[in-house]
Amino acid sequence: MEQRYTLPEGSPSAKEGVHSRVSSGYRPETICIQGGWTPGKGEPRVLPIYQSTTFKYDTSEQMARLFDLEDEGYFYTRLQNPTNDAVAQKICALEGGAAAMLTSSGQAATFYSIFNIASAGDHVISSATIYGGSSNLFTVTLKKLGIDFTLVDPEISPEELEKEFKPNTRAVFGETISNPSLVVLDIEKFAKAAHDHGVPLILDNTFATPINCRPFEFGADIVTHSTTKYMDGHAMSVGGCIVDSGNFDWMAHKEKFPGLTTPDESYHGLVYAEAFGKKAYITKATAQLMRDLGAIQSPQNAFLLNVGLETLHLRVPCHCENARKVAEYLEACEDVAWVNYPGLKSSPYYERAKKYMPGGTCGVIAFGLKGGRERSIKFMDSLKLAAIVTHVADARTSVLHPASHTHRQLSDEQLIEAGVKPDLIRFSVGIENAVDIIADIEQALDAVR
Repeated sequence: MEQRYTLPEGSPSAKEGVHSRVSSGYRPETICIQGGWTPGKGEPRVLPIYQSTTFKYDTSEQMARLFDLEDEGYFYTRLQNPTNDAVAQKICALEGGAAAMLTSSGQAATFYSIFNIASAGDHVISSATIYGGSSNLFTVTLKKLGIDFTLVDPEISPEELEKEFKPNTRAVFGETISNPSLVVLDIEKFAKAAHDHGVPLILDNTFATPINCRPFEFGADIVTHSTTKYMDGHAMSVGGCIVDSGNFDWMAHKEKFPGLTTPDESYHGLVYAEAFGKKAYITKATAQLMRDLGAIQSPQNAFLLNVGLETLHLRVPCHCENARKVAEYLEACEDVAWVNYPGLKSSPYYERAKKYMPGGTCGVIAFGLKGGRERSIKFMDSLKLAAIVTHVADARTSVLHPASHTHRQLSDEQLIEAGVKPDLIRFSVGIENAVDIIADIEQALDAVR
């Protein structure tokens, strides 16, 4: 059965010509190459960059209907752009979702995913072991906007998790594989708890990517990505994406989500859940949040992201295989105090990873050296092939000390709560030859002995 990945009728961002004839039976490898854009006769074989802020129409009435969400079409790139939508549709197809949108960064995607359904006076539950930037966004910035967050241990029992819900809870958030602690989330446990209380589960799937994990199949409702990482894969463009499964019934819990289930006066009383069905969440995020906050990804960056996506299915298995080899080397090394990699049989998350990510986890390893934090830092400074960068999930091997860098704003207590030990080294294994990566680690260890 042929499936056209188009935007909802009446969306400000649907346009004839941006389409994809991707069969619902196609595998991820094919979607990576063919998804999002299928040219018609005489059209470019490669997805074009629509490097334009505006789009022309013949009459004032046509433009007016676009602004009222009554007609399909593009009119201003801050809302949406054909290049962006084609790439969003590819990611949507990879995740098995109903609709998706690109954002300017992964942080913007995380912010929008929450702010689209929660406002001042609301409450959200989140796993404590998440990216430091997300933790700060939740506990500092969104707190200033009146949204309260409860951070919970991802290993919390179902009974204890139940106690964390409040009448004003609007969502549950987590990461499929946490950055940098590499905790594999028990997706079904958190999905059940969320659904028992009539709220969606939002998961950041950046590290696993849809190549290794498809959260919707285990009960998640909304997925976010920092496309800056594996999806781009070459450290060229910052970006984010939100994908909605279309499975959460907003109208069944309409009192919790008035933004989706009651009239939006800025669009003449339109009710998103009634007008757009399974695509209501993304349409609202596009027509309302992107309209007002404007964190759009540039068409040029979306084009570069699409180039990265075309090899995602080739790069991710290579990252995972290299990481496994490096993790096994580190585990056998006398200088190493501990290693955490979900692909190791010794990992407490090994069996859970097999359940949710049977094809592999990611290319990131967390470990610490005997001698503690200072020796770990000296080791990093001695690496030659691996670069110290504020980045992860790149084709090139990179390394970071989260306690000194990405999580520097957290207190020692918050670091422990986030699963970040003071000596933790985040080692992002690239797709170079694993022998060379291991040799670099070995010479750096020699230098600090």
